[in-house]
Amino acid sequence: MHEPVGAERAAGSAVKIGALVPLTRPGWVEAGRHLLAGLELAVHDVNEAGGISGSPLELVVRDTAADPQRAAAAVDELALLGVAALAGEYHSVVARTAAVRADTLGVPFLCSSAVLDALTEQPTNWVARLAPPQSRGWQMYADFLLDAGRGRIAVAAQSSVYWSSGTRVLREHVTARGGSIVELDMTALAPRALCEQLVENEATALLLLVGHPEPAVPIVRAVRHDPRLAEIMIGAPAGQPELPHWKAVLGKEGAAIPFLRYLPERLGPLGARVETTLRERLAQTPSFVAFEGYDTITVLAELLRAHGMERRRIAYAWPHIAVEGTRGLIQFSRTPGISVWQWAGAPIQVVDRDPAELDRFRILRAS
Repeated sequence: MHEPVGAERAAGSAVKIGALVPLTRPGWVEAGRHLLAGLELAVHDVNEAGGISGSPLELVVRDTAADPQRAAAAVDELALLGVAALAGEYHSVVARTAAVRADTLGVPFLCSSAVLDALTEQPTNWVARLAPPQSRGWQMYADFLLDAGRGRIAVAAQSSVYWSSGTRVLREHVTARGGSIVELDMTALAPRALCEQLVENEATALLLLVGHPEPAVPIVRAVRHDPRLAEIMIGAPAGQPELPHWKAVLGKEGAAIPFLRYLPERLGPLGARVETTLRERLAQTPSFVAFEGYDTITVLAELLRAHGMERRRIAYAWPHIAVEGTRGLIQFSRTPGISVWQWAGAPIQVVDRDPAELDRFRILRAS
């Protein structure tokens, strides 16, 4: 039994949502900025439409900086501030810590972007997720590689639960279809030494399971400049090429690198309107992360309107709502092997940047 935590909300006062967002290094700041833009725009739209039963919605933002312990402390603080629910987070390892803490304290948490399958060790009603689980997206990515004839896959990885989990998904799926995976430890290899390993292993694809910009950018440059590797496909399933900084630092060298993103092939009327407004706010093309942020608040607002502000009622209402988001109808269900309430219908694409027009994304596969 979860005990009540935090202050009671005074009648007519703002309904608070706690937002966990990476806004400083070593967090992926650009992703955090897009996530926050989506969250803030949705709060604005909710309030323009009358708020929650006449009360304004208020976003209380805390910077996680990709630090799990900082995120745990933020969850504790936000719980005491009386937030009705938690939203956000981009980094999977950070989201896992936040989810476990939210479950312990009894605070509903709708995770926007993190994909790690095991957000909590045990099934919980307190946590739900919009992004598809890593196993679903990365299996689709593995099928894309194999169908493209890229069966000898090298994985350049750093040490992380997220990268290890992704490698495991790839290995199980690729080897079951007759392909092979070789792991290359980027804590021990410089980019030039990595190129030697790729040649030695006769790799047909190299996957970047590493941080951006370091060491992802130096790796791409080293591979692109090595004539022996002219035919190798570079891939980035975690989505590093999605955000504009990738294009800014790599230019055409960063094109034709397939990655996963979570958008439909065509946005509906709501998605198109939100895209236009986000583009103005960000002064650049909004990434899928911004849409995840918007959808998070849209779902939580509907929960609050339909089920009230009491945390336990919110946590047990996940399977009883259907909300039209920017990327389709959002409903939550239990998915085998996933411990949280999951939007099973989240769209998935494999895309890359067009070498002929770097701001254009080519859809290579879609679910």
